[in-house]
Amino acid sequence: MSASGGTKAIVAALAANLAIAVAKFVAFLFSGSSSMLAESVHSLADSGNQGLLLVGGKRAQRQATPQHPFGYGRERYIYAFLVSIVLFSVGGMFALYEGYEKIKHPHELEHWYWPVGVLVFAIIAESFSFRTAIKESNGLRGDRSWKEFVRHAKAPELPVVLLEDLGALVGLILALGGVGMALATGDSVWDGIGTLCIGVLLILIALVLAVETKSLLLGEAAGPEATQKIEAAVVDGDTVTRIIHMRTLHIGPEELLVAAKIAVRHDDTAAEIAAAINAAETRIREAVPIARVIYLEPDIYSEAEAAKGADPEATPGGPASPDAAH
Repeated sequence: MSASGGTKAIVAALAANLAIAVAKFVAFLFSGSSSMLAESVHSLADSGNQGLLLVGGKRAQRQATPQHPFGYGRERYIYAFLVSIVLFSVGGMFALYEGYEKIKHPHELEHWYWPVGVLVFAIIAESFSFRTAIKESNGLRGDRSWKEFVRHAKAPELPVVLLEDLGALVGLILALGGVGMALATGDSVWDGIGTLCIGVLLILIALVLAVETKSLLLGEAAGPEATQKIEAAVVDGDTVTRIIHMRTLHIGPEELLVAAKIAVRHDDTAAEIAAAINAAETRIREAVPIARVIYLEPDIYSEAEAAKGADPEATPGGPASPDAAH
């Protein structure tokens, strides 16, 4: 996994979550707090998620094969999507179930100092993990807002860890609030309410992760900055006079496919056109190093054809022709 995959942040989160999961489960055994049980399952699910991200990063490094000629870069997207499923099913749904059971069948908390002490410890540990994820992300975020970073990052690991750590911190505060209200009022129903809130929080985070990773799985184009650099690199004003149309596609977080039809002069020789295409590919890779796969098709620009607009039948995802079903 490359540095942009945030390996340091993943390992820090994994270590923190494993320690916290054990501590929370011990606190549950001594106190009977449903919030602590939900939080221990939450931390266990997070630990499994970080393991999935590490496995996905490792498998994505495999060399391309004839069956998968563009490599395995998208495995990182697949494992990130699995994270959202685990967070939704194991974390969120379990917390909702446990909260409902605690509200329906409340019982008094025992040894209250166990859950309170563990929650304070967990908040401190998660804060360090969250801080590491923030530091790792700042190197890639640039001047974008956190919302834009999560929505448009092509490497899924750091947004996943950021959202998990944020969810963990908010969940710990909700658990501490539920336990605190149960102790203050003598009504353990508050513990169940805190658990329900944790479940809702985890499901919301899982849905956000699912939406974002689904977009990556479907295939996203290069960002506006990279697209502008590629367009500027293609045209040399001599042999390559313009871009007729261009498509870009991320085949992995650090791998970009570029396909373009370029306009050349009608009297250029084949050798001149081939040399111009090779030069354009070199310029593209210098401008955008992650542009690993480049296909440039020469053509003669026609204003009349350009005025007709794009052909929907020739556009990926466009309407199928009447004979397509036959």
